[in-house]
Amino acid sequence: MSDRDGRAPKRTAPGAADRDPGALYHRAIVEAARAAVGSGRLTDANASATVDNPLCGDRVTIYLRVEAERVAVLAHDVRGCLLCEAAASLIGMHAPGQRAEALRGIAAQVDGLLERGDQPTDERWRDLAMFTPVQAFKSRHRCVRLPFEALLQALNQRGS
Repeated sequence: MSDRDGRAPKRTAPGAADRDPGALYHRAIVEAARAAVGSGRLTDANASATVDNPLCGDRVTIYLRVEAERVAVLAHDVRGCLLCEAAASLIGMHAPGQRAEALRGIAAQVDGLLERGDQPTDERWRDLAMFTPVQAFKSRHRCVRLPFEALLQALNQRGS
């Protein structure tokens, strides 16, 4: 089959429209990254963890103060891309006050969102859905996961 000038029509890979790199950096992600909720260091932390992504150079440190089995205070230091900064900002917004077990469940929901497109089920974390376009970019999944990996390592260090 050909078009008017005799050339075969241009083929588009299935789902290619969903892989527009511009879709990764939509308004909600930019705003979350700029808000940088929880950005900084926590001098009285009783747990912390640093996770690096050697492929892109992103590095996230999560500082926690856990009291009565809940995250009382959280801070993060991010040297990374916009996706990494936005994910850390959401953690800074929603993790304080939560129990370790609930946060492990949220990290699992992030994995489900990136792997299968599952939407968050916890209403407090519904804004994680902003990362839905990242599903089409496997190479960027770790950018979103990195802050959650650091959070889980810090919780494990604390024994929470």
